[in-house]
Amino acid sequence: MLAFIGGTGLTRMDDLEIRHRHDIETRYGKPSAPVAEGELNGVPVLFLARHGDPHVWLPHQVNYRANMQALKDAGATAIVAVNAVGGITAPAGALVLPEQIIDYTWGRDSTLFDDPNDPLVHVDFSWPFDPVLRRRLRGALERAGLQWVDGGCYAATQGPRLETAAEILRLERDGCDIVGMTGMPEAVLARELGIPYAMLSLVVNPAAGKASREITMAEIEAVLHTGMSDVRTVLATLAAG
Repeated sequence: MLAFIGGTGLTRMDDLEIRHRHDIETRYGKPSAPVAEGELNGVPVLFLARHGDPHVWLPHQVNYRANMQALKDAGATAIVAVNAVGGITAPAGALVLPEQIIDYTWGRDSTLFDDPNDPLVHVDFSWPFDPVLRRRLRGALERAGLQWVDGGCYAATQGPRLETAAEILRLERDGCDIVGMTGMPEAVLARELGIPYAMLSLVVNPAAGKASREITMAEIEAVLHTGMSDVRTVLATLAAG
């Protein structure tokens, strides 16, 4: 079953007809919120609010392992994660379908294989996002008739503070195009669980040093409102096949 993870601006999917809420306890603890199972335009899907419902968990506080395990336990066979991000090379308002990721986070539980009683497993992570799922997302974006950016690199930073202008310059030199705080370890945990995973990112503001003036929260919220409406359209189109 196709699953969606909603980030900032997508705590709920208003067009999802919820049939059941899975209140799952995993070996890693409880997920951020119950996993909602329902129908999106008649198609069965799962939904999980990454930061809780209401939004309570900061990026470094999210129990990513419990979230991903709960989705698997609820029957997820593919996961599309939605992120609100800052734009390094991508403009505000853009939808981005990243192809690569660089992890700058620290101190997070980043693997399912840290039990000394279990065998050690190294997963190949050369291409972090599933190519088949990315192709399906490309098709949905094209059918929805939206402007979007295919490819690019997502920088996963620790948060919850935003980055300095110097840090953004460093990320740009490293080849990053967008910056967020939730892409890792989420992406690698999906790989460890064997679940195809792809990311759809909405650029809500220029990254630090990339604008000629200070960006207000009102401007960010306006982009979130419009952009997440487009994201909902894409997800519904994707679910419909």
